Amino acid sequence: MIYGSVVYGEWVERMNRFLARVRVDGQVERVHVKNTGRLRELFVPGRTVALEAADRSGRRTRYSVIAVRAGKQWVNVDSQAPNRVVSEALMAGQLAEFGTASGVTREVRYGQSRFDISYESPRARGFIEVKGVTLVADGVAKFPDAPTDRGTRHIYELVDAVRNGYEGTVFFLIQRQDARAFAPNREMDAKFAEALEFAARHGVRVLAYGCRVEADRLQLGDPVPVQLT
Repeated sequence: MIYGSVVYGEWVERMNRFLARVRVDGQVERVHVKNTGRLRELFVPGRTVALEAADRSGRRTRYSVIAVRAGKQWVNVDSQAPNRVVSEALMAGQLAEFGTASGVTREVRYGQSRFDISYESPRARGFIEVKGVTLVADGVAKFPDAPTDRGTRHIYELVDAVRNGYEGTVFFLIQRQDARAFAPNREMDAKFAEALEFAARHGVRVLAYGCRVEADRLQLGDPVPVQLT
């Protein structure tokens, strides 16, 4: 995906989950944060950030943060982007694991959850739960960066879907380019890691892909190994 009008600023501080202060052309602006994760290793005062200009009038903020410059690379922090990237790749036949998929639909309810993507294939109907990943430690991408009861519940719902004849996939999209593998962040959320391992043993597919990232775009990259144990 490619963003439209992008400007650059200097990170000042995060005010709460949804708002931050960024210096743009010498003026401190209140901006929207499109990611409720902690991202403490990325949101560092003085770092360059990429901002997407608001596409409608009447918003409280003129810009949304979409990427952070960390060292020599950009890290995309738009939590809405992974669903779009994965669904577009699925429709374009770019994900070999799914074959030819049709009927791709986003935000589909199942049980007590709402899965990110549903699809149909010659084999079966399936659901995909997409997780955007921004944290990398020693070359290993990790999720989550904060405890997520909701994410754990979704995984068990996928297990139930598989038991009822659907295909189920947890898809980790790494929104940066320096990961050589993916592993659940057991230190942050042991229950999520346990749920993911349980799901993998009971027919849920666990995938991780990297991305090609620039300040104004996020594109699907190559698969990376998943380390569950």
